[in-house]
Amino acid sequence: MTKHIKLGKEGERLATDFLERKGYIILERNYRFKKVEIDIIAKKDNILSVVEVKTRSSTYYGNPEAFVKPQQIKNLVAAIDQYIISNDLDMEVQFDIIAIVKEKNETKIEHLENAFYHF
Repeated sequence: MTKHIKLGKEGERLATDFLERKGYIILERNYRFKKVEIDIIAKKDNILSVVEVKTRSSTYYGNPEAFVKPQQIKNLVAAIDQYIISNDLDMEVQFDIIAIVKEKNETKIEHLENAFYHF
């Protein structure tokens, strides 16, 4: 497994643990619809959270959340629409980003709720 794939998998594990500590229930990890993957689908209260995890080893090229592009947002919306239909859900949906910077001896995790409003 390449270094960046290992970093991404570690980031998703950290994000899942982080969300569970905040009281979220993890419904899916790596949910796929066609060629789109949603990193984490979780719920808290009556809100369905679609979570994109971005993990970087530094901020040299920018903050992790800056790497979520408009086409990816569009794809995530289509994928969660399918998930909601196939699971017959009636819940409010929000799109979050968990930005992780995992440097040598320090890991920073930031949870951007309703993150797509920031773009």
